[in-house]
Amino acid sequence: MKKILVVDDDTTLRTALTRYLEKRGYLVQDAASGIEGLTSFEEDPPDLIVSDVLMPEMDGYEFCRRLRATRLGQLIPFIFLSSKGEVEDRVQGHSIGADDYLIKPFEPRELLAKIEAQLERSRRTHSEMVRLMQQSKVAPPVQPPPVPLPLTPAEEKVFWEVIQGYTNKQIGDHLFVSPRTVQTHLSNILSKLQLENRSQLVRFAFEQGYKLPIEPPPLEEEA
Repeated sequence: MKKILVVDDDTTLRTALTRYLEKRGYLVQDAASGIEGLTSFEEDPPDLIVSDVLMPEMDGYEFCRRLRATRLGQLIPFIFLSSKGEVEDRVQGHSIGADDYLIKPFEPRELLAKIEAQLERSRRTHSEMVRLMQQSKVAPPVQPPPVPLPLTPAEEKVFWEVIQGYTNKQIGDHLFVSPRTVQTHLSNILSKLQLENRSQLVRFAFEQGYKLPIEPPPLEEEA
C-alpha cells in the first residue's frame, strides 16, 4: 500500500483529502506545517508528498527546499496544492523541486490522476535502476560513451551538480554564482533536453550513462 504525506494547515481540507485517498487504497499521513511535514518524513518516509504553499512556521516552498536538500528526499514525488496560482508562483514551485503544481480550488479526481502518474513514473524509474544494477552484477556493461550534451560549458557544469542532487543554492555556493543564475541554466538545460523537471533530468543522466566527473572549476557569474 502506497503512503502519501498530506501537508496543509487547513484541517478541513486535510481531513477530506485523507478520507478521499484512503477510500482509494492509499495509506495517508498528515501534517499541519512544513516543520511537521519534515518530522513525519524523517520518522516514516512516504512514497509521495502533497503540500500546501501558504502555511505557518514553515511554508511549502521552504519545506520542499529542505526536503530536496536531503539524500532521501531528492527523488520523492512532490506535488504542490495551493491557492497561489500565478505563473510566477508555479514557476517558483517547479524551480525549487516540485514535480507538479495544482491550483485550489481543485477537482479531487485531477489530484488523484496526478498522484497516480507521479507514482507510476517513480515505479518505472526504480524498476529500471534495479534492472540496470542487476545487469551490472552479471557482467561488466559494454556501452558506447554518452552522446555529448548539447549544452554550453556553463550549463554543463550545472548539469553535473543537479544530477548529484544539489539544490540551486548549494550549486550556487559550489560554482560561485547566484541561485537565480543556476535556475536560468537549469531552465535552459531542461528545454534543450526536452525534460520537465529535476527528477526527469536525474533519470535521463542515469539512463544515458553519464558518470560523475571530477569536480568542475568555478563558474563565473554571468550578467
